[in-house]
Amino acid sequence: MKRQLLILAGCLVITGTMQAQERRPRMRGEAFQTETPMVHDPVMAKERDTYYIYATGMGIQQVTSKDRKTWTVSRQPVMSVIPGWTTDSVPGFNNHVWAPDIIQWHGRWWLAYSCSTFGKNGSAIGLLSSRSLAANMWKDEGCIVTSREKRDNWNAIDPNFVIDDATDTPWLVWGSFWDGIQIARLDSTMHIAKGEKPQTIARRYDPSYTPDEPNPTSRFAGTNAIEAPFIFKHNGYYYLFVSWDYCCRGAKSNYRVAVGRSKNVSGPYLDRNGKDMANGGGTIVIEGDKKEWEAAGHCAAYNFDGEDIFICHGYSATQNGAALLIQRPISWTADGWPELKK
Repeated sequence: MKRQLLILAGCLVITGTMQAQERRPRMRGEAFQTETPMVHDPVMAKERDTYYIYATGMGIQQVTSKDRKTWTVSRQPVMSVIPGWTTDSVPGFNNHVWAPDIIQWHGRWWLAYSCSTFGKNGSAIGLLSSRSLAANMWKDEGCIVTSREKRDNWNAIDPNFVIDDATDTPWLVWGSFWDGIQIARLDSTMHIAKGEKPQTIARRYDPSYTPDEPNPTSRFAGTNAIEAPFIFKHNGYYYLFVSWDYCCRGAKSNYRVAVGRSKNVSGPYLDRNGKDMANGGGTIVIEGDKKEWEAAGHCAAYNFDGEDIFICHGYSATQNGAALLIQRPISWTADGWPELKK
């Protein structure tokens, strides 16, 4: 496979085409069906009559459905070949690809993904593109952005694409812990635009506040426990969903989702009480009820066939904290705030 070396956005990039069905070693087991797939950090897309979920996993997990009721879990990853630049840029990265996002823009599907090691901010967000989800043939578009320990006070994971309606301009929002959620404008190739610098649009706490309890998951990441941004457009507003507190602890997780909104894609994002999310604002959307779910987070929101839906993973209270798919219809209050229906 011919590859070209170049430097882009501070990353060592190797471009080429990865064909997910080509030269893949045979994997044990076949695809199987389930009504409630086990997923972590799910995002969703629809192409023709098929829904696709992409989620954290070795090479990115893929799940499909015709009706969003019965899901087929693929045994084959999206990425049969992990680009070499990922391990060059992120020492310790082991092909367990985190928190993808997907969007269709200008006739192509764009899939961003996270390369990192737990609790550290030496990370990178990579990019794939494809003309068709059904073909499952993806081109490596290199690296969108990297973060470096001791250089950056933010973490380049948990990407989400959003398009500015007024200018048809793509933006990327991302982040986990450190100084919180970042946003930057992209160019037409879905990479950080020339001269653009990330800006913080959401934090778990006001910068002047220091929580009493330490981070139970990592001594490196600090206590600004906010991550997994997702921006959804509705009725003239951009709604920024974020996950607060701690994931990845099974039944001990206390993940929950908060939201704010803005007329501008770059913010400021204010909660229902008017508090800026950059200063710790946020209105709770979903959290664990301790009956069905211990916790719930890392969400996405979509309009499919005229219906607004919310998805995330929840840590099951009845299945030892297993991470399972949650789907809820979204209703909107009279003053324009999202509420989840059962």
